[in-house]
Amino acid sequence: MNEENSEQVTNLEVPDHLLYSQDHVWVDTSSSPAVMGVTEYAEEQLGDLVFLDLPEVGTRVQAGDEVVELESSKAVEPLVTPVSGTITYVNRDASDDPGVINSDPYGEGWIMKLELEDEEPELMTAKEYGALIARLS
Repeated sequence: MNEENSEQVTNLEVPDHLLYSQDHVWVDTSSSPAVMGVTEYAEEQLGDLVFLDLPEVGTRVQAGDEVVELESSKAVEPLVTPVSGTITYVNRDASDDPGVINSDPYGEGWIMKLELEDEEPELMTAKEYGALIARLS
């Protein structure tokens, strides 16, 4: 990803084309189905991921649901979905090798794809999310 299309905050990448939740989940609504994953900030806080418990394809989720369990060397944390919809794909490669989330959280480390129910979910822009993580750092 080229630097022009990302906010650089505390040396963390925050791609401009994505939307973000306060729980450090990114959503790419530019494609259908929408793609979801955890931010670079989240994966750094978690540490090296060792296990990923993915939901079943076809599962309907509501914003605020804990849908994925992320287990790292430091903690077990839920991924809270910031959007409502139906899961259409899960990233089995990330399940087989959770380290891909640490090495490429905005690319090969995506977690799932959803058919969104809400066309305009209430999420933060890259600039707003960058300001949030700057305050947390």
